[in-house]
Amino acid sequence: MSLSTDDRRAQESGTPPVKTRAAAGDRPVTKDMPLRHRLRRDRTLILMTLPAMVLLLVFAYIPLAGNVVAFQDYDPYIADNAFQAIAQSPWVRFEWFQQMVNDRLFWSALRNTLTIFLLQLTLFFPVPILLALFINSFVRPRVRAVAQAILYLPHFFSWVLVVTVFQQMFGGAGLIAQTLRENGHEGFDLMTDPGLFKFLITFEMIWKDAGWGVIVFLAALAAVSPDLYEASAMDGANRWRRMWHITLPALRPVVALLLVLQVGNALTVGFEQILLQRTAVGPGASEVLDTYVWNVGITNGGFSYAAAVGIIKGIFGLLLVLGANKVAHLMGEQGVYKK
Repeated sequence: MSLSTDDRRAQESGTPPVKTRAAAGDRPVTKDMPLRHRLRRDRTLILMTLPAMVLLLVFAYIPLAGNVVAFQDYDPYIADNAFQAIAQSPWVRFEWFQQMVNDRLFWSALRNTLTIFLLQLTLFFPVPILLALFINSFVRPRVRAVAQAILYLPHFFSWVLVVTVFQQMFGGAGLIAQTLRENGHEGFDLMTDPGLFKFLITFEMIWKDAGWGVIVFLAALAAVSPDLYEASAMDGANRWRRMWHITLPALRPVVALLLVLQVGNALTVGFEQILLQRTAVGPGASEVLDTYVWNVGITNGGFSYAAAVGIIKGIFGLLLVLGANKVAHLMGEQGVYKK
Protein backbone atom coordinates (compact mmCIF):
# COMPACT_ATOMS: atom_id res chain seq x y z
CA MET A 1 0.00 0.00 0.00
CA SER A 2 1.46 3.36 -1.03
CA LEU A 3 2.02 6.06 1.56
CA SER A 4 1.19 9.69 1.23
CA THR A 5 3.87 12.39 1.15
CA ASP A 6 3.12 13.41 4.75
CA ASP A 7 3.36 9.82 5.96
CA ARG A 8 6.73 9.27 4.20
CA ARG A 9 8.12 12.47 5.70
CA ALA A 10 6.88 11.40 9.13
CA GLN A 11 8.58 8.02 8.82
CA GLU A 12 11.86 9.61 7.71
CA SER A 13 11.83 12.12 10.58
CA GLY A 14 10.69 9.54 13.17
CA THR A 15 7.61 11.58 14.24
CA PRO A 16 4.04 10.29 14.05
CA PRO A 17 1.94 11.58 11.18
CA VAL A 18 -0.34 14.52 11.90
CA LYS A 19 -4.06 13.89 11.54
CA THR A 20 -5.52 16.30 9.04
CA ARG A 21 -9.12 17.35 8.55
CA ALA A 22 -11.41 15.14 6.54
CA ALA A 23 -11.60 15.50 2.81
CA ALA A 24 -14.19 17.72 1.25
CA GLY A 25 -16.35 14.73 0.30
CA ASP A 26 -16.37 13.27 3.84
CA ARG A 27 -19.21 13.90 6.24
CA PRO A 28 -18.38 16.85 8.53
CA VAL A 29 -18.10 16.34 12.26
CA THR A 30 -21.41 17.21 13.94
CA LYS A 31 -19.94 18.99 16.94
CA ASP A 32 -17.97 21.33 14.68
CA MET A 33 -21.01 22.16 12.56
CA PRO A 34 -22.65 25.53 13.27
CA LEU A 35 -26.10 25.49 14.82
CA ARG A 36 -27.78 27.00 11.78
CA HIS A 37 -26.36 24.26 9.57
CA ARG A 38 -27.58 21.55 11.93
CA LEU A 39 -31.03 23.12 12.01
CA ARG A 40 -31.07 23.27 8.24
CA ARG A 41 -29.94 19.66 8.00
CA ASP A 42 -32.54 18.37 10.50
CA ARG A 43 -35.40 20.71 9.56
CA THR A 44 -37.56 17.81 8.31
CA LEU A 45 -37.22 15.90 11.59
CA ILE A 46 -37.84 19.08 13.58
CA LEU A 47 -41.04 19.77 11.64
CA MET A 48 -42.19 16.20 12.26
CA THR A 49 -41.70 16.51 16.03
CA LEU A 50 -43.12 20.04 16.27
CA PRO A 51 -46.80 18.97 16.70
CA ALA A 52 -45.83 16.58 19.50
CA MET A 53 -43.79 19.31 21.20
CA VAL A 54 -46.73 21.72 20.99
CA LEU A 55 -49.11 19.15 22.47
CA LEU A 56 -46.66 18.39 25.26
CA LEU A 57 -46.24 22.09 26.01
CA VAL A 58 -49.95 22.87 26.01
CA PHE A 59 -51.22 19.84 27.93
CA ALA A 60 -48.25 18.96 30.18
CA TYR A 61 -46.09 21.98 30.98
CA ILE A 62 -48.38 25.02 30.86
CA PRO A 63 -50.90 23.38 33.26
CA LEU A 64 -48.09 23.07 35.81
CA ALA A 65 -48.63 26.76 36.56
CA GLY A 66 -52.03 25.84 37.98
CA ASN A 67 -50.33 24.09 40.92
CA VAL A 68 -50.18 27.51 42.56
CA VAL A 69 -53.73 26.84 43.84
CA ALA A 70 -52.22 24.33 46.31
CA PHE A 71 -51.03 27.35 48.30
CA GLN A 72 -54.35 29.21 48.05
CA ASP A 73 -57.93 28.84 49.17
CA TYR A 74 -58.96 28.59 45.55
CA ASP A 75 -62.54 29.34 44.58
CA PRO A 76 -63.28 28.94 40.85
CA TYR A 77 -66.54 30.92 41.21
CA ILE A 78 -64.97 34.05 42.65
CA ALA A 79 -64.38 35.50 39.17
CA ASP A 80 -65.48 35.09 35.58
CA ASN A 81 -62.51 32.95 34.47
CA ALA A 82 -59.86 30.72 36.03
CA PHE A 83 -57.02 33.24 35.70
CA GLN A 84 -58.90 35.92 37.60
CA ALA A 85 -60.01 33.37 40.19
CA ILE A 86 -56.40 32.38 40.85
CA ALA A 87 -55.37 36.04 41.13
CA GLN A 88 -58.17 36.87 43.58
CA SER A 89 -58.03 33.73 45.76
CA PRO A 90 -56.43 34.27 49.22
CA TRP A 91 -53.07 32.69 50.06
CA VAL A 92 -52.96 30.04 52.82
CA ARG A 93 -49.32 28.97 52.38
CA PHE A 94 -48.87 25.32 53.56
CA GLU A 95 -52.23 24.84 55.24
CA TRP A 96 -53.39 22.14 52.81
CA PHE A 97 -50.15 20.19 53.21
CA GLN A 98 -50.57 20.22 56.99
CA GLN A 99 -54.13 18.99 56.59
CA MET A 100 -52.90 16.21 54.32
CA VAL A 101 -50.44 14.97 56.97
CA ASN A 102 -53.28 14.68 59.48
CA ASP A 103 -55.76 13.15 57.03
CA ARG A 104 -56.43 9.48 57.80
CA LEU A 105 -58.07 8.90 54.40
CA PHE A 106 -54.97 10.17 52.61
CA TRP A 107 -52.71 7.67 54.40
CA SER A 108 -55.18 4.87 53.69
CA ALA A 109 -55.16 5.76 49.99
CA LEU A 110 -51.36 5.91 50.01
CA ARG A 111 -51.14 2.50 51.68
CA ASN A 112 -53.49 0.94 49.12
CA THR A 113 -51.52 2.55 46.29
CA LEU A 114 -48.19 1.15 47.47
CA THR A 115 -49.68 -2.29 48.09
CA ILE A 116 -51.13 -2.47 44.58
CA PHE A 117 -47.84 -1.23 43.12
CA LEU A 118 -45.84 -3.94 44.90
CA LEU A 119 -48.29 -6.59 43.69
CA GLN A 120 -48.07 -5.33 40.13
CA LEU A 121 -44.28 -5.15 40.30
CA THR A 122 -44.07 -8.70 41.64
CA LEU A 123 -46.78 -10.39 39.57
CA PHE A 124 -47.19 -8.26 36.45
CA PHE A 125 -43.67 -7.09 35.57
CA PRO A 126 -42.08 -10.57 35.06
CA VAL A 127 -44.94 -11.86 32.89
CA PRO A 128 -43.98 -10.05 29.62
CA ILE A 129 -40.38 -11.24 30.05
CA LEU A 130 -41.46 -14.86 30.48
CA LEU A 131 -43.88 -14.63 27.57
CA ALA A 132 -41.18 -13.13 25.34
CA LEU A 133 -38.79 -15.96 26.22
CA PHE A 134 -41.54 -18.49 25.53
CA ILE A 135 -42.46 -17.01 22.16
CA ASN A 136 -38.81 -16.61 21.20
CA SER A 137 -38.32 -20.36 21.69
CA PHE A 138 -40.74 -21.12 18.87
CA VAL A 139 -38.91 -22.23 15.76
CA ARG A 140 -41.59 -21.45 13.19
CA PRO A 141 -42.16 -17.72 12.51
CA ARG A 142 -45.83 -18.41 11.72
CA VAL A 143 -46.40 -19.79 15.21
CA ARG A 144 -44.66 -16.75 16.70
CA ALA A 145 -46.88 -14.36 14.76
CA VAL A 146 -50.08 -16.11 15.84
CA ALA A 147 -48.96 -16.21 19.49
CA GLN A 148 -48.12 -12.50 19.47
CA ALA A 149 -51.47 -11.58 17.92
CA ILE A 150 -53.41 -13.59 20.51
CA LEU A 151 -51.42 -12.22 23.43
CA TYR A 152 -51.54 -8.50 22.69
CA LEU A 153 -55.10 -8.38 21.31
CA PRO A 154 -56.62 -7.55 24.76
CA HIS A 155 -54.50 -4.39 24.89
CA PHE A 156 -56.92 -2.76 22.46
CA PHE A 157 -59.91 -3.44 24.73
CA SER A 158 -61.16 -0.64 26.93
CA TRP A 159 -61.20 -1.07 30.69
CA VAL A 160 -64.99 -1.14 30.58
CA LEU A 161 -64.87 -4.21 28.37
CA VAL A 162 -62.12 -5.84 30.45
CA VAL A 163 -64.10 -5.41 33.70
CA THR A 164 -67.22 -6.71 31.93
CA VAL A 165 -65.38 -9.85 30.78
CA PHE A 166 -64.11 -10.54 34.30
CA GLN A 167 -67.58 -9.88 35.72
CA GLN A 168 -69.12 -12.41 33.34
CA MET A 169 -66.50 -14.97 34.31
CA PHE A 170 -65.80 -14.44 38.03
CA GLY A 171 -68.85 -12.48 39.25
CA GLY A 172 -71.65 -13.86 41.41
CA ALA A 173 -73.77 -14.43 38.29
CA GLY A 174 -70.76 -15.33 36.15
CA LEU A 175 -70.10 -18.46 34.16
CA ILE A 176 -67.92 -20.19 36.77
CA ALA A 177 -70.27 -19.48 39.69
CA GLN A 178 -73.32 -20.69 37.76
CA THR A 179 -71.53 -23.86 36.68
CA LEU A 180 -70.61 -24.62 40.29
CA ARG A 181 -74.20 -24.09 41.47
CA GLU A 182 -75.59 -26.33 38.74
CA ASN A 183 -73.30 -29.11 39.96
CA GLY A 184 -74.30 -28.79 43.62
CA HIS A 185 -71.44 -26.59 44.82
CA GLU A 186 -71.52 -23.18 46.45
CA GLY A 187 -70.86 -20.28 44.10
CA PHE A 188 -68.56 -17.34 44.68
CA ASP A 189 -68.22 -13.69 43.68
CA LEU A 190 -64.64 -12.49 43.30
CA MET A 191 -65.71 -9.11 41.94
CA THR A 192 -67.17 -7.97 45.27
CA ASP A 193 -64.55 -9.43 47.63
CA PRO A 194 -62.56 -6.56 49.22
CA GLY A 195 -59.80 -8.91 50.38
CA LEU A 196 -59.08 -10.14 46.85
CA PHE A 197 -59.60 -6.82 45.08
CA LYS A 198 -55.91 -5.93 44.79
CA PHE A 199 -55.10 -9.34 43.30
CA LEU A 200 -58.09 -9.03 40.98
CA ILE A 201 -57.02 -5.74 39.40
CA THR A 202 -53.47 -7.07 39.07
CA PHE A 203 -54.64 -10.09 37.07
CA GLU A 204 -56.88 -7.84 35.00
CA MET A 205 -53.83 -5.78 34.09
CA ILE A 206 -51.86 -8.93 33.25
CA TRP A 207 -54.59 -10.13 30.91
CA LYS A 208 -54.89 -6.74 29.23
CA ASP A 209 -51.35 -5.39 28.92
CA ALA A 210 -48.84 -8.21 29.39
CA GLY A 211 -49.01 -9.22 25.73
CA TRP A 212 -48.33 -5.67 24.60
CA GLY A 213 -45.21 -5.52 26.78
CA VAL A 214 -43.93 -8.63 25.03
CA ILE A 215 -43.27 -6.54 21.91
CA VAL A 216 -40.55 -4.53 23.66
CA PHE A 217 -38.69 -7.61 24.84
CA LEU A 218 -39.04 -9.40 21.51
CA ALA A 219 -37.52 -6.36 19.82
CA ALA A 220 -34.54 -6.61 22.18
CA LEU A 221 -34.20 -10.32 21.46
CA ALA A 222 -34.32 -9.68 17.70
CA ALA A 223 -31.09 -7.68 18.03
CA VAL A 224 -29.18 -10.72 19.34
CA SER A 225 -27.01 -12.26 16.65
CA PRO A 226 -27.92 -15.90 15.83
CA ASP A 227 -24.19 -16.60 15.58
CA LEU A 228 -23.97 -16.38 19.37
CA TYR A 229 -26.51 -19.16 19.78
CA GLU A 230 -24.81 -21.28 17.12
CA ALA A 231 -21.37 -20.82 18.65
CA SER A 232 -22.61 -21.67 22.14
CA ALA A 233 -24.44 -24.73 20.82
CA MET A 234 -21.24 -25.94 19.15
CA ASP A 235 -19.44 -25.48 22.48
CA GLY A 236 -21.95 -27.81 24.13
CA ALA A 237 -24.29 -25.31 25.80
CA ASN A 238 -27.85 -26.57 26.15
CA ARG A 239 -30.99 -24.45 25.77
CA TRP A 240 -31.04 -23.32 29.39
CA ARG A 241 -27.40 -22.22 29.37
CA ARG A 242 -27.93 -20.32 26.12
CA MET A 243 -30.89 -18.57 27.70
CA TRP A 244 -28.93 -17.74 30.87
CA HIS A 245 -25.73 -16.52 29.21
CA ILE A 246 -27.07 -14.96 25.96
CA THR A 247 -30.80 -14.22 26.08
CA LEU A 248 -31.11 -12.80 29.58
CA PRO A 249 -28.03 -10.51 29.29
CA ALA A 250 -29.52 -9.16 26.06
CA LEU A 251 -32.74 -8.29 27.93
CA ARG A 252 -30.96 -6.74 30.91
CA PRO A 253 -30.73 -3.12 29.59
CA VAL A 254 -34.40 -3.13 28.55
CA VAL A 255 -35.47 -4.66 31.87
CA ALA A 256 -33.51 -2.00 33.77
CA LEU A 257 -35.08 0.82 31.74
CA LEU A 258 -38.65 -0.46 32.10
CA LEU A 259 -38.11 -1.13 35.79
CA VAL A 260 -37.06 2.48 36.34
CA LEU A 261 -40.15 3.70 34.49
CA GLN A 262 -42.35 1.29 36.43
CA VAL A 263 -41.00 2.55 39.73
CA GLY A 264 -41.66 6.11 38.57
CA ASN A 265 -45.32 5.18 38.15
CA ALA A 266 -45.51 3.62 41.61
CA LEU A 267 -48.15 6.11 42.75
CA THR A 268 -50.22 5.76 39.56
CA VAL A 269 -51.86 2.34 39.55
CA GLY A 270 -54.79 2.62 37.18
CA PHE A 271 -57.42 5.31 37.78
CA GLU A 272 -60.07 4.18 35.29
CA GLN A 273 -59.76 0.50 36.14
CA ILE A 274 -60.20 1.08 39.88
CA LEU A 275 -62.91 3.73 39.52
CA LEU A 276 -65.08 1.29 37.56
CA GLN A 277 -64.96 -1.28 40.38
CA ARG A 278 -64.84 1.02 43.38
CA THR A 279 -68.53 0.73 44.19
CA ALA A 280 -68.47 -3.08 44.30
CA VAL A 281 -65.78 -3.38 47.00
CA GLY A 282 -66.03 -0.06 48.81
CA PRO A 283 -63.50 2.78 49.22
CA GLY A 284 -61.63 1.04 52.03
CA ALA A 285 -60.13 -1.54 49.68
CA SER A 286 -60.08 0.44 46.44
CA GLU A 287 -59.25 4.04 47.35
CA VAL A 288 -55.88 5.00 45.82
CA LEU A 289 -54.27 8.39 45.39
CA ASP A 290 -55.74 8.98 41.93
CA THR A 291 -59.31 8.20 42.99
CA TYR A 292 -58.75 10.12 46.23
CA VAL A 293 -57.74 13.24 44.27
CA TRP A 294 -60.75 12.75 42.00
CA ASN A 295 -63.18 12.51 44.90
CA VAL A 296 -61.68 15.41 46.84
CA GLY A 297 -61.07 17.74 43.90
CA ILE A 298 -63.76 17.01 41.32
CA THR A 299 -66.59 15.46 43.33
CA ASN A 300 -66.32 17.59 46.47
CA GLY A 301 -64.80 20.74 44.95
CA GLY A 302 -61.62 20.77 47.06
CA PHE A 303 -59.38 21.91 44.23
CA SER A 304 -56.63 23.33 46.42
CA TYR A 305 -56.34 20.26 48.62
CA ALA A 306 -56.37 17.96 45.59
CA ALA A 307 -53.61 20.06 43.99
CA ALA A 308 -51.51 19.72 47.15
CA VAL A 309 -51.88 15.92 47.05
CA GLY A 310 -50.95 15.96 43.38
CA ILE A 311 -47.78 17.95 44.06
CA ILE A 312 -46.67 15.51 46.76
CA LYS A 313 -47.39 12.61 44.42
CA GLY A 314 -45.32 14.21 41.64
CA ILE A 315 -42.38 14.93 43.95
CA PHE A 316 -42.29 11.36 45.25
CA GLY A 317 -42.57 10.01 41.71
CA LEU A 318 -39.59 12.10 40.64
CA LEU A 319 -37.54 10.94 43.63
CA LEU A 320 -38.39 7.33 42.87
CA VAL A 321 -37.26 7.71 39.25
CA LEU A 322 -33.98 9.32 40.31
CA GLY A 323 -33.36 6.65 42.93
CA ALA A 324 -34.19 3.76 40.61
CA ASN A 325 -32.03 5.27 37.89
CA LYS A 326 -29.14 5.56 40.34
CA VAL A 327 -29.51 1.88 41.18
CA ALA A 328 -29.46 1.08 37.46
CA HIS A 329 -26.19 3.02 37.12
CA LEU A 330 -24.69 1.07 40.01
CA MET A 331 -25.65 -2.15 38.20
CA GLY A 332 -23.82 -0.96 35.10
CA GLU A 333 -26.91 -0.08 33.05
CA GLN A 334 -27.81 3.22 31.42
CA GLY A 335 -31.34 3.54 32.81
CA VAL A 336 -33.41 6.50 31.66
CA TYR A 337 -30.39 8.75 31.14
CA LYS A 338 -26.61 8.42 31.28
CA LYS A 339 -24.45 9.53 34.18
